[in-house]
Amino acid sequence: MTAPLADLGGVVLRRMTAADLPAVVALLADDPLGAGREGTDLAPYGAAFAAVDADPAHLLVVADDGGDVVGTLQLSFLPGLSRGGALRAQVEGVRVSAAARGRGLGAAMLGWVAEEARRRGAVFVQLTTDTRRPDARRFYERLGYVASHVGMKLGL
Repeated sequence: MTAPLADLGGVVLRRMTAADLPAVVALLADDPLGAGREGTDLAPYGAAFAAVDADPAHLLVVADDGGDVVGTLQLSFLPGLSRGGALRAQVEGVRVSAAARGRGLGAAMLGWVAEEARRRGAVFVQLTTDTRRPDARRFYERLGYVASHVGMKLGL
């Protein structure tokens, strides 16, 4: 197991390893939206993991509960020119397993995100959430996130 990034009351946040891929892909697929877009072939996920893990601006994290992966997220740091050259933290792919929900794990994970972003000098944390996930939006709003912008995507 990799060195802990944080202990969230018995659940350890740590860097993801390639061995965690099956569990993380299962988390990504374990909802109605993910079930329709995630695959079962781990090869593309392995290639993506290698690329993200090799870049120091990105951090793939898992929540490890006694050897079981019960949560995941990606934290990326984006330098920019606007806002006086501000560094932004972008959080993506936040998931907590159905069995671990309701214990405050998601809030603790995002609390760690804010602390890590602050430590690295980011001026804010940003994220997007699918409009078809109203519970996720309410969750983020409870944590203080504000829907200040409209996110847009162009499928390629």
